[in-house]
Amino acid sequence: MNFENIDTGCIDLESLPWIPFTPYSPEVMLKYVKFNPITDEMIVFLKAPGDMEMPRHHHSGTVIAYTLTGKWKYKEHDWTAGPNTVVYETASSEHTPVALNQGEVIVFNVIVGDLVYLDDNNNVIAIENWKTGMQRYLKFCEDNGIEPQDLTAFNG
Repeated sequence: MNFENIDTGCIDLESLPWIPFTPYSPEVMLKYVKFNPITDEMIVFLKAPGDMEMPRHHHSGTVIAYTLTGKWKYKEHDWTAGPNTVVYETASSEHTPVALNQGEVIVFNVIVGDLVYLDDNNNVIAIENWKTGMQRYLKFCEDNGIEPQDLTAFNG
C-alpha cells in the first residue's frame, strides 16, 4: 500500500529560494516549504521590510503564523505580533497586515485554503492558494535556472 511508503521527511530550508511575491510586491519575499493539494494547505515563510503593508484579505481556511523577527499587526486588531508569538486565524477571518517599523519581519505560516485579496470596495483583486504558490515557485525556478524540488512530496 502507498501509505506504507510515506516516511518522515526533513527539509533543508537553505536549498529553497526566496521568491518575490509578484505581482503584489517585489519587496515581500516568500520561501515555499510544502504544498498539500489534498488538504489545500501550504507552508511558507514570509519576509517583508519593516514598513510593509499588504492588501486586506479574507481567509477561507485557518492560518497559523509564528513570528521569527520584527513586529507586525492587523489594522483590525489591537494586538501586536513579535518574535516568538503565534497568531491563530480562524476560517473566514479578514484583515490587513502591517509591519511596525521594527526591522525586517519574518513569519512562518501554515495556511489552509484561499487567501482572497480585496480592494477598498470589497472587490476581489486576487486569490492565492497552494496552486498559485506552486505556479509562482515553478516559474521562479525556470526563470532562474533552478532545479525545482517536489514540494508536494510527503517524504522530502
